[in-house]
Amino acid sequence: MRLDLSLYLVTDPGLCARAGLVETVVAAVRGGVTVVQLRDKHASDAEMIDQARRLKAALAGTGVPLIINDRLTVALESGADGLHIGQDDGDVAAAREALGEGAILGLSVQRHDQLARVDVEQLDYLGLGPVFATPSKHDHSEPLGFSGLASLVAASPLSSVAIGGLKAEHTSAVRDTGAGGLAVISAICGQADPEAAARRFFV
Repeated sequence: MRLDLSLYLVTDPGLCARAGLVETVVAAVRGGVTVVQLRDKHASDAEMIDQARRLKAALAGTGVPLIINDRLTVALESGADGLHIGQDDGDVAAAREALGEGAILGLSVQRHDQLARVDVEQLDYLGLGPVFATPSKHDHSEPLGFSGLASLVAASPLSSVAIGGLKAEHTSAVRDTGAGGLAVISAICGQADPEAAARRFFV
């Protein structure tokens, strides 16, 4: 499956509750979302597997991959297209071995010293950030700003997507850094019309 990082949606259970998880994602994909990551820090594995299976079915035929945040078991059991892990969420090589060569595997990177340790052979893309402080992640690193993002992108050996407090009005600035796209949560999940919110990133 071709990986297009242009507009990468990360789900939030609270923000998606108004319209429903599947309904929010389907609307966002109609609006142009190119990757969907299922993220739920409080759900059990069983609950996430059920969510992932419903999302996978809803995304069938769209060409949009479903990535699971952190939970390798969920990714494997649900038949998702891949996994995204943070710096403290497990071993990249072990995740790749479990997932197989055909799966998508991404890694969060906040600093140059982390970038220097990236295993290019095992990974497909990097999530770089946070660009700005964001309420969706309280323990995030110091925000990079666009200059810090540009510095990481320039040094990155892999395709990258920027994340952290990004909105539609930041699209041009992110593109100018050379990043492959923007990862967003509240800019789509928290909006009354997720489809229209997604479309604003392409205006």
